[in-house]
Amino acid sequence: MDNTVTLQDIYNLFQRSQEEADRRFAEADRLFAESKAEADRLFAESKAEADRRAAEAEARLARAEAIAAQANQAVSALTSPWEQLVENLVAPGVMHLFQDQGITIHTTLQRVRASNLGRHLTLDILAVNEGVVVAIEVKSRLTQKHIRQLIQKMDDFKVLLPQYQHHRLYGAVAAIEIDGDVDIYAHNQGFFVIRQSGDNITLSNPTPFNPRTW
Repeated sequence: MDNTVTLQDIYNLFQRSQEEADRRFAEADRLFAESKAEADRLFAESKAEADRRAAEAEARLARAEAIAAQANQAVSALTSPWEQLVENLVAPGVMHLFQDQGITIHTTLQRVRASNLGRHLTLDILAVNEGVVVAIEVKSRLTQKHIRQLIQKMDDFKVLLPQYQHHRLYGAVAAIEIDGDVDIYAHNQGFFVIRQSGDNITLSNPTPFNPRTW
């Protein structure tokens, strides 16, 4: 029996191997294409679901912002008249109030506004004489946040109102209601605290009290 391997045998073996390789490559390409198509489909579905959820979240956020805006408007509508009322009660009594503290007030100004280089300042009452100015914030209900805001206003005061740069500057807060220990916090920050007492207003700071000067 002749077992000689001829060139044709080698060629035939190579041909069969190549055909098998081509078949496997084609099968791999087919599986890859199917897998990619499935992955694209799942990605599209996931993206559509993510977009839907994002749209729903944005709609909920918009509704929440609208509700918050309406609530703020309602609170402002209720609060502003009270604050204006308190302001109108405080302003006439300021001169006598600070006279007892050794501070002579010659004039009071209401609703003072100033701005410069994008910075803004609004104060409810200024009590002024030749060398002293008292900046007074009036709130229907005083919170610690209001005290922090007033500290910032005091720091900006002489920059935005340079006509008072040589005055001794004091700060004061007036309110109908005061949250918790906010009056103590205000005392510790060096502010005068004005409260209603019957038909009059009075200072509720401890004695002795050394107000902070800016």
